[in-house]
Amino acid sequence: MPKRLIESLGGMYSRELGIDPSRGDSGKIFRWFLACKLMGARISTRNALGTYKEFERRGVVTPGRIRQTGWDGLVEILDAGGYARYDFSTATKLLAITDDLLRRYHGDLNVLHEEATDPRDLEDRIKGLGKGIGDVTTNIFLRELRGVWAKARPALSPLVLLSAGNLGLLVPEQDPAQSLERFWRRRKTPGYDFRDFEAALLRLGKDYCKTSRCEACPLHDLCGADVISIAMAKRKGRDSNGRT
Repeated sequence: MPKRLIESLGGMYSRELGIDPSRGDSGKIFRWFLACKLMGARISTRNALGTYKEFERRGVVTPGRIRQTGWDGLVEILDAGGYARYDFSTATKLLAITDDLLRRYHGDLNVLHEEATDPRDLEDRIKGLGKGIGDVTTNIFLRELRGVWAKARPALSPLVLLSAGNLGLLVPEQDPAQSLERFWRRRKTPGYDFRDFEAALLRLGKDYCKTSRCEACPLHDLCGADVISIAMAKRKGRDSNGRT
């Protein structure tokens, strides 16, 4: 099932973007951070990823290059990538974040991680960059750094919990993260790791479970929620026929 899940929905977003932060390279970690900042807004994932690609195409993927590009240049990139709704505010935030990162951590997110005392402090330091970074962006960023940064241990997204629950992957009275990690250890798929599994569950929760798109879901035959809804629909149909 994990292989089918990942190959049907997709795994890590960083993998989709061609970014590999798994070796802890500072440049690649910042690129992933930039992509996460774009994905954290209320905008389609497609537009957010496309906008990151525009930053990459223009070589504006380091704190120094963002600062050098300036506000007007950032707005131009954001507009070209399809991020027009949030172009002004995002340009302002990116400049504040990179200025803060350069001033406090020499422009290196690995330094931020090293200075953090524990997972909670790590999250607080990330959220404290610039004018503030939200929970969603922080969770997206740290989720794909599990196993890369020792202190990257974000809570599971509600969307992951929703889809995992529908698939019957959560064990009652057991920590959800432990349930999923144990399931992955038993059923892990070559070529992927737990981060792909978690990202695929999030995609499933976001694109199908949250919006009740059960019939279109590529895993609907494995879903307990779908089985229940079908049974209820059949029962409702029988009751309706009985009344006519």
